[in-house]
Amino acid sequence: MSIDGCELASAYEQPRLSLTTKLLRMPVFISYSHNDKDFVDRLAMQLVRSNVHIWLDRWELSVGESIVERVQEAVDGASALLVILSKASVESEWCRKELSAGLLRELEERRVVVMPVRLDECAVPIFARGKLFADFRTDFDAGFKSIMEGIAKVTSASLGRIRETTYHTDWSIDWRKVNGRLAITLNYVQIPNNEPHTCLTIIEILATPVATRVFTRTTEAEGVGAAKLHVVKLLLDKAGGLQPRLVDEAEHVTLFEMNGPQRDEAYRVRISVRRLGEDSGRDILVNTGNVIAGTYKHMADVLRKRKNQPVRRD
Repeated sequence: MSIDGCELASAYEQPRLSLTTKLLRMPVFISYSHNDKDFVDRLAMQLVRSNVHIWLDRWELSVGESIVERVQEAVDGASALLVILSKASVESEWCRKELSAGLLRELEERRVVVMPVRLDECAVPIFARGKLFADFRTDFDAGFKSIMEGIAKVTSASLGRIRETTYHTDWSIDWRKVNGRLAITLNYVQIPNNEPHTCLTIIEILATPVATRVFTRTTEAEGVGAAKLHVVKLLLDKAGGLQPRLVDEAEHVTLFEMNGPQRDEAYRVRISVRRLGEDSGRDILVNTGNVIAGTYKHMADVLRKRKNQPVRRD
């Protein structure tokens, strides 16, 4: 792959992040009965040791605070809601209220993972039937692994899935340095529900030295997620209306430059779109701007939750 003749490196210069590192600073709310507090304390401490930030009422509430308001804020800002299912919790009116708020959040924004955590041989509530759950009935380590895998998909600002009525799009964004200059790559695979083809989109962005320094400063001040989001926002503003038409197997290429707010902050962009699969005989209109918008929304949402995460009181 290249951007206007500039070859992209095949490997990152920054180290790969581990699963636990990628989960850093994402709030996870735990709904439980206080009869299960010994188990919840053990689970909470294991999550903290794995760099997962959690919201636990006994850790967060101070004397005089409104329990209802604080819990509602925590659920609204959560990326994952762990529901501890036990004989005690399924009969708890308080837990049922927490579940109602969490499920409404999930239905409204499709961003919160509601994961049942089965502690004993209790009755399974209707909401949990058919959901993947973490099973702690016989093996704590296996149950904990299920939790880590389950919440990973909403704690990453670099991977996601955009769901539409007739198709879905899987995407990723990564970055590296090429001869000291920032290079960002976005990959999209659009998969229709009832068509015999897919569409592959690769967006390559090469920064000028000034733009590279802007990225570095933003990373140091706000984190790499915010630095990438800045570039994606510029891309969305420039290419938000892009809809290439594919007529055959040939690659459709769009080249342009975009500028940031800083003086001499500029980026060269190459967008490659092609179709894969069976030839239906029909042209395909690829809404590239729409998937860029979906990426921006997902990244902004994840980073917002990180910023608004409740502060633990030690």
